[in-house]
Amino acid sequence: MIHEERIYRHRVDPGNLVTFQVRVMETDLLVHATRDMEERTRELVLEQRRYVEGYIASNPEFTTTLVPWSRNDPAPEIVSRMINAGQCAGVGPMAAVAGAVAEAVGRALLEEVDEVIVENGGDVFIRTNGPVTVGIYAGDSPMSNKIGLRMPALPDPISICTSSGTIGHSLSLGKADAVCVVSSRCAVADAAATAIGNLVRSAGDVRDAIEAAREMDGIDGGLIIVGDTLGVWGEVELVSLGEKRLEFPMGKV
Repeated sequence: MIHEERIYRHRVDPGNLVTFQVRVMETDLLVHATRDMEERTRELVLEQRRYVEGYIASNPEFTTTLVPWSRNDPAPEIVSRMINAGQCAGVGPMAAVAGAVAEAVGRALLEEVDEVIVENGGDVFIRTNGPVTVGIYAGDSPMSNKIGLRMPALPDPISICTSSGTIGHSLSLGKADAVCVVSSRCAVADAAATAIGNLVRSAGDVRDAIEAAREMDGIDGGLIIVGDTLGVWGEVELVSLGEKRLEFPMGKV
């Protein structure tokens, strides 16, 4: 399995956290935690992948459907999160797989440490004791790596997920350079970013896409970048990455 270099990771400043990378097949996590937990993280990735792969073996169409999964048969927790996320956003469950993996791994690691950040292809699960700025990688847009979403220290985990129609290999039916969604549920943020991105084929679609985003359950806010056009909604704080703050850039490459 060949992994594409995720160039936005070169800008990461983890502060006092320990950084390590875990790769298993298509899964490529960059993790920051209060101590090195690489082997534990690998175990968790393998475990979660087994759950998803086992469900797919019994339901092959789970990987190809672009509409919400309607079957109600028993499923592992990670698969149930993917199904619920797809239903919230109106997309297929695989639109939430990266966020679901990041969340499952992150929540399990939080049983052993009190701070962790798990990034999975631009989908970020965060629980820290201080504020964090997540920078936005938006390909050739003039705003790429220039702005970020600042997240305050919160008692519960928060997630920021990104979808792009111009960068990377992930399926998107739109042309947005970046759609970022903030939610307490990483799988929901992932699916919502895909759904919103599907609506954006030009800068003229940003306003309508934001209105659609406001109608989705389970998301707190986000932003859309198309070239030099920026749209923002909900409870988000934008900052310039020129400021000296802890940065965790994200993107889909």
